[in-house]
Parts: sequence; structure tokens; C-alpha cells
Amino acid sequence: MAVSIDTVYQRVLALANKEQRGYITPQEFNLFANQAQMDIFEQYFYDINQFGRIPGNNTEYSDMLTLLNEKIAIFKTARSLTFSTPVFEKPEDMYRLGTMFYKGLQIQQVNYNELLLHAKSPLMQNKDLSPIYFEREDGYIVKPSSIVSSVNATFVKKPSTVNWGYNVVGEHALYDNTPGVSVDFELHPSEESVLVIKILAMAGITLKDASIYQIANTEDNKNTQQEKQ
Repeated sequence: MAVSIDTVYQRVLALANKEQRGYITPQEFNLFANQAQMDIFEQYFYDINQFGRIPGNNTEYSDMLTLLNEKIAIFKTARSLTFSTPVFEKPEDMYRLGTMFYKGLQIQQVNYNELLLHAKSPLMQNKDLSPIYFEREDGYIVKPSSIVSSVNATFVKKPSTVNWGYNVVGEHALYDNTPGVSVDFELHPSEESVLVIKILAMAGITLKDASIYQIANTEDNKNTQQEKQ
């Protein structure tokens, strides 16, 4: 599942240029597009905290918590971690860690004091049956120290950087759909309209055109009303 980068760009241009209000260049669009995608992605986690505090909807396809988890599921992955003394490195595209495992055993997270207690306990030094880890900014310290491989992690990865690729023909930028040149949004297809709205709002600020920002607000209000029905 994905949202076409070209479809979003064409919709943004159509709305912005409806009354000759200005042109959004591919470079500007790509900047706005990546910011919009990250804003939507990060909002999922705030919304989960909010909806997790209220009773769910019994309708299978209407429960907001279920829908949010479905959107986040796109980004869930598992990977083997690389050891670089003294830590297991964090994957560059990791956004939020899920669970760590060592040879099928779940590794329990501990705080710094618990890590120090472990280091002082001779009984724990070679006890692979109860592995633990402490998170640092640069990676994860896993104990016992005999563990230097076979550590895997589940995590939510960041969305890939999107890009509307193009070739200049004459004075016009023409879409280039070559894989690797153009990169679609990784978000759930239902986010297409939200992307358009957010990008339009950013474009309105950059072009110093309040009317474009107003278009975005109008579209946003329309979507909000539809969600409440």
C-alpha cells in the first residue's frame, strides 16, 4: 500500500493554480511532502495515546484504535542488530523500538541502576537465560557481555524519504516514474487527502498567499465533517 507521489503533486498544483495563485516547484513540493508525511506519521502515536484512554467502537471497521494500528502496521519490521563494541547499533531508519530477542529469548529492558547491579553480580555474568539491555543514545548495551551476536529487534521504522523525480523538457518539469528516482509515500492510501491539505498549507505560507492556506483549511474542514458523520 502506498500513495502516489505524482497524484498528490498534481492535486496540489491543480488546487494552488486554480486561480493562478502561484507555482510550487518540484524542489519545494518534495520538501513539503516529506514534512507532511512525517507530521502525519508522528501524529499516529499521539492519537493512539488519546484513543487508548476512551472506550472503543464495537464496529469492526470504525474503531479508531484499530484503524491507527493498521496504519502503523505498514512500518513495523524486524531486523538483526549489528554489534559494534560496546553496543548493538540502532538501525538508522528506526523510529520506535518494539522488542529485542536473543536466540528466541526476549531481552528485558532495564534502567542504569539495574545495569550496574547486574555488572556487580557474579551469578549473572554468564547467565544467557535472562538477557537484559540498557538503551543509550548510540545503541543498546546487552548483558551478559558474552552476547555479541544473534540479537534481533522488532521496531517501527521511519517512512522512506519521498521524491517527485522529473526531467526538464523545454521549460517544463516532466514526471519521471523510474524506480529509485521517484519514491511514493509509504502512508496508508486513506492519507492522500490529508497529504494534499498539509502540503497546500505549507505552500500558502511559502508563497505568502493566504488564499492557498484558506483552500487547505476548507479542504481540512470538509474532511473533518466527513469523519464525524
